[in-house]
Amino acid sequence: MSYSIEVGGFSSLEEGWRGLLQACSECHVFFSPGWHRTWWQHFGVGRELLLLSVHRGGELVGIAPLMREGDTISLVGSDDVCDYMDFIARPGEERAFLTAVLDHLEPLGWRQVELHSLLPHSVALGHLVPLARERGHHVETAQEDVSPQLMLPAHWDDYLEGLTRKDRHEMRRKMRRLSQEGYRFSMVEGGEGLHRDMEDFFSLFARGRDEKRGFMTDQMRGFFRDMASATAEEGYLRLAFLEVAGERVAAALCFDCRDHLHLYNSGYDPAHSALSVGLLCKALCIREGILQGKRRFDFLRGAESYKYHMGGEDVPLYRCLVSRR
Repeated sequence: MSYSIEVGGFSSLEEGWRGLLQACSECHVFFSPGWHRTWWQHFGVGRELLLLSVHRGGELVGIAPLMREGDTISLVGSDDVCDYMDFIARPGEERAFLTAVLDHLEPLGWRQVELHSLLPHSVALGHLVPLARERGHHVETAQEDVSPQLMLPAHWDDYLEGLTRKDRHEMRRKMRRLSQEGYRFSMVEGGEGLHRDMEDFFSLFARGRDEKRGFMTDQMRGFFRDMASATAEEGYLRLAFLEVAGERVAAALCFDCRDHLHLYNSGYDPAHSALSVGLLCKALCIREGILQGKRRFDFLRGAESYKYHMGGEDVPLYRCLVSRR
């Protein structure tokens, strides 16, 4: 059966896109239509959208969320906010899907296809790379970062036993001290209070390190607001808060992706740093993931030291550059 390709917009593809994600083995929030649409609305100026969908008969088998800037084609997104990027393809259809995409791209006059934030098992690395080489293109791949992840056990005590002796002792000591002070931990999924919850998140985020304050520009704040709404609507958003004496002192913006829980960003009030509220808010997110039966806790992109003290192990992230000879 032949394959056809279409160039369209986000609204016409959203329903089929969500169905396609359900058929994929992994369903990261960064691959969702809401995420792509929100990124494009805030950062797409000056770029040309190349949103390609491939069909076999009447069935959607793959989406290539691409954009073009000058003579470079890349995936929609940027590595400062999109921890993972990839093509979305129905299992078993990857090669045919990407063959149709490359056929469509050949006459467009590009010089290079530049892809970032690729997981080791990504569609791009597993299927686009060999196809591009077969066509005579020059392909370079290299590791660009890491994404520490943690396999979750069935019980919290088992998690603690999996830490190093020093880290286990520190975690238990800090948890005891927080319990003596009295605390409340909650995880919300959106709803009518989302705007207020996000303002509390921004407030705690802004009290952190200088580089965090510099990151949250007005443009980025607008993206975060709309991204939170979009991911809440799609069922991914989990916004966690740690309260002490009735005051929110730490927050973690997380995503629920099937059997994975992703820690995307966080903030805390330095006035309560003696209680390690920033670290313990993340630890309580891990505990919540265990209680929900999640299989993996993903700290996402970056090699911050706390991720390893909490049991994270590196998963490499790659970039790929396809150049015309």
